[in-house]
Amino acid sequence: MPNGQKARDLELLDLLDALERTPFEATVWRAVREGRDPVQGHPSAGRWDPGRFDVLYTALEPDGALAEVHFHLSRQPVFPSRIRYRLHEIAVRTRKTLRLADMRALAGLGVEEARYSQILYARTQEIGDAAHFLGFDGILAPNARWGCLNLTLFTDRFAPDDLGSVSSKPVDVAAWGERRTGRRSSRE
Repeated sequence: MPNGQKARDLELLDLLDALERTPFEATVWRAVREGRDPVQGHPSAGRWDPGRFDVLYTALEPDGALAEVHFHLSRQPVFPSRIRYRLHEIAVRTRKTLRLADMRALAGLGVEEARYSQILYARTQEIGDAAHFLGFDGILAPNARWGCLNLTLFTDRFAPDDLGSVSSKPVDVAAWGERRTGRRSSRE
């Protein structure tokens, strides 16, 4: 395969291709560093992308977006104190979303529920890659850090009017974490 890419799992492609491509219209949330365009995606090699196409990770609840950022910042030896974040409310409209709205749906695709919150992305990246290949425009799936759903968008599938910033406010991610856990932010 080109660029060291392994062949896609044919069984996974068949399973995903049999699933409905559903429209989704809602307000979602995203926490990003101050100054960053909240609707600009990038190939992050995160949970749902293998780093080959641009994605935009969002959550259906503000706390879901903050929980994800807080988790990743907490993994550093010292919680960053100078980086400023903003919480953005984004209006989104999709046409062909893959809905994997509970752990049972993910388990049917080979994702281990007990390990979902860990940074073990191989299978979910395979699912994301296959969904992108099959023409889905995003994935609606459980948030690994908060009791809500995340919407991961494949940004190359959207017209400019499908995504739009509704509001934005500064947020102190460390203070949010302290309120949620009742302790100072530290390495988890």
